[in-house]
Amino acid sequence: MGSEERALIVGGGAGGLFCAGIARRRGVPVTVLEKNARPARKVLITGKGRCNLTNNCTVEEFFPHVRSNSRFLYSSLRAFSPEDTMDLFQELGVPLKTERGNRVFPLSDSARDVVDALVQFCGAENILPQSSVKDVLTADGAVRGVRLEDGRELAATRVVLATGGFSYPATGSTGDGYRMARDLGHTIVAPRPALVPIVARENWCTELMGLSLRNVVLTLYNASGRVLFRELGEMLFTHFGVSGPLVLSASSYMDGDPKEYRLEIDLKPGLDTAQLDARLLRDFSEVQNRDFSNSLDRLLPRKLISVVVQLSQIAAHTKVNAITREQRHALVGLLKAFPITPKEFRPVEEAIVTAGGVSVKEVNPKTMESKLVKGLYFVGELLDVDAVTGGFNLQIAWSTGFAAGSHL
Repeated sequence: MGSEERALIVGGGAGGLFCAGIARRRGVPVTVLEKNARPARKVLITGKGRCNLTNNCTVEEFFPHVRSNSRFLYSSLRAFSPEDTMDLFQELGVPLKTERGNRVFPLSDSARDVVDALVQFCGAENILPQSSVKDVLTADGAVRGVRLEDGRELAATRVVLATGGFSYPATGSTGDGYRMARDLGHTIVAPRPALVPIVARENWCTELMGLSLRNVVLTLYNASGRVLFRELGEMLFTHFGVSGPLVLSASSYMDGDPKEYRLEIDLKPGLDTAQLDARLLRDFSEVQNRDFSNSLDRLLPRKLISVVVQLSQIAAHTKVNAITREQRHALVGLLKAFPITPKEFRPVEEAIVTAGGVSVKEVNPKTMESKLVKGLYFVGELLDVDAVTGGFNLQIAWSTGFAAGSHL
């Protein structure tokens, strides 16, 4: 094949490298154009450096976790499922393990192993580092190549845009793909942060900074009181508000102004109201002469006690034996529905993924090829698809990368 017959893949992240590897296996010459000195920088920091690379679930179980345009992913996920992902990475020499919530990680707990496998899969010699693409070149409604920032032009009849979104711009995701797609006539659904920490109105979040809660239930309500999200898991208090897996997932269900929503934490989901009341009665009976502020250490993390006391409206120095039944019931209600009031999202730069992107109405769901420009393909986060945390977004990168790579 001549140079014009190779496929150019713009972006050496998860989707781009995977697409290149699939195409290479099918005998298609590929060149990955990566603006950074090294590829897959964002993969290196996913899952706190451990890389939650998929979710060990069936395709049917996968779809409810997709927030935008799940129907668009039917074909690609059925063609390349989470099970296929696990099989392929293990074939590439990355042993895997499944943790809570069916999250799949490398056995080594190192994202570097995933990156090395991706580079091996597509061939290190096929990656052209520090190659920033400025434009996709077309003629007569078909791809003809790309123009680099340095003015060089590379001929190709197939170009895959796999540039990612706006999140974590330091890794190279600076929204270039949106502009290129728009210049080629594609509709861009307004990009917005998804899986992003939430700034809270409550000043006492600062007091709780660093406190991690496990096995709690977080519920998200809209302005009319409808439940939009409820899940058991982990979350974290920060100097600005809340973060952690539960919060990041909940943020994906908050369209528009965060002030229109409210969050509640069930601090004791294993106990119903009556059981928690009985537990409090038992604890109180053992410390009847203590101050209320010193009576909750068996029930709550130490950092949380002063805030709970403050919100309970029971004076800190009230003796436990003086707490009324009504006060105790109110305390139970607080522990089962601990309030957090969203104020705003953290900046898009702190979002794990970007929602919005290239309108899926203009993309073939089986091949990821543009319906507007022949030979143009889209992969991963650049598309208007996103999911909650748990390995689902990387699986979307693998499945869309597989679809494009299989049809180049």
